[in-house]
Amino acid sequence: MTPVTRFAPSPTGFLHIGGARTALFNRLYAQHLGGRFRLRIEDTDKARSTPEAIHAILEGMRWLGLYWDEEPVFQSARAERHRDIAFSLLEAGKAYRCYATPEELAEMRATAKAEGRPPGYDGRWRSRTPSEAPEGVAPVIRFKAPHEGEQQIDDLIQGTVTVANRQLDDMIVLRSDGSPTYMLSVVVDDHDMGITHVIRGDDHLTNAFRQRQLFQALGWEIPVFGHIPLIHGADGAKLSKRHGALAIEAYRDMGYLPDALRNYLLRLGWGHGDEEIISDAQAVSWFDVADVGKNPARFDFTKLNSVNAHYLRQSSDEALLTLLADRRRCGGKSNYSDEQRQRLLAGMASLKPRVKRLDDLAEAAEVYLAERPLKRTDEAAKLLTAEALATLTGLRALLEASGWDRHELESLVRHYAEEVMDPAVKLGKVAQPLRAAITGSKVSPPIFEVMEILGREECLTRLDDCLI
Repeated sequence: MTPVTRFAPSPTGFLHIGGARTALFNRLYAQHLGGRFRLRIEDTDKARSTPEAIHAILEGMRWLGLYWDEEPVFQSARAERHRDIAFSLLEAGKAYRCYATPEELAEMRATAKAEGRPPGYDGRWRSRTPSEAPEGVAPVIRFKAPHEGEQQIDDLIQGTVTVANRQLDDMIVLRSDGSPTYMLSVVVDDHDMGITHVIRGDDHLTNAFRQRQLFQALGWEIPVFGHIPLIHGADGAKLSKRHGALAIEAYRDMGYLPDALRNYLLRLGWGHGDEEIISDAQAVSWFDVADVGKNPARFDFTKLNSVNAHYLRQSSDEALLTLLADRRRCGGKSNYSDEQRQRLLAGMASLKPRVKRLDDLAEAAEVYLAERPLKRTDEAAKLLTAEALATLTGLRALLEASGWDRHELESLVRHYAEEVMDPAVKLGKVAQPLRAAITGSKVSPPIFEVMEILGREECLTRLDDCLI
């Protein structure tokens, strides 16, 4: 039997970090077992499902590198199949028509609450015939759940979990308007898609017992279940937007690389010794859902930034330039000129170790792209005192006459500081105002490297803008 896993998001919202991790675990487990990973869009909630959300889910998974096998299955297109199964249960005596009114259902809930019981249907139409049905009430079809025995799930992550059948009421499988419910649709689709392993968040663990009952009633093979603990924030609280519960495209827009985010999500609740950086090939070889921890993982931006910084450093200069150009176009700016491309490529080796995200890299790269006159930071402006400007004025003529190699530039400025000005003057006394004048910032890659890359004419004109 070929193992088949699935990811089944509901397009009532965009692809979030928890869903992305679930998709990743399913894909890796299928690959680890030599099986297939399938995608199902559970779009039966027509009031809340949107084409925009479906598009965002598909694009988010593609961006993250979570490719699926075969065409996606859209649950809404299978409603007729779901209805047929509901009626087959009815014909087999494993389901029945229920005519309970909304008022009766509300009364059941109130009684259960007053008696300290969980709310549930009391089975009042389980043994009655449709001839007793009240006029004007469209029935639902309820599954006739077994009352004796128990449901046992040998969960890949949670271990053996058991629930008595008497604790599970008769769930609705077909609504009064003829639409199938989630519970029925999931079971039918998992069977028809050949799903062998259902790996999902542990908020679905309760659903697994009801779904198991349906699989048994239909005589279908029951898939293996694995329920993953949910993700919490770094403080241990339920994940929220401030913790990182954001749509995947938000991480892309913040400048995270898909390889880095995939690596981070892999380590979020699963591990392989002390390994932090794990290649795709290693992930497939090592991953086993049984190694997922039972406790909620904690999402930590500091760790994510560290992983992303590693992948930035490992990326080729050309690849990063392409990503920066894409972000630039998305921001409504023109493509890089040939001169700008050459400058960025020459400076990329020094830019990469200084940043953690692509937006940091884009900001740092402005030293090679900024148009004159430069917009200086407040810290840079404070360095350009009258004394500093006098120093730069004396230095300018020497710079104009010098060669334009970073090492020669450093020697020239050091000589100027220690011999022309004063032996007690350190290099930084001149280099820092020079940096502020040429880059507009107090912080940059090594200033003499920046000057070499920018070229003589650009540096002297930027310097002149300060000295006028």
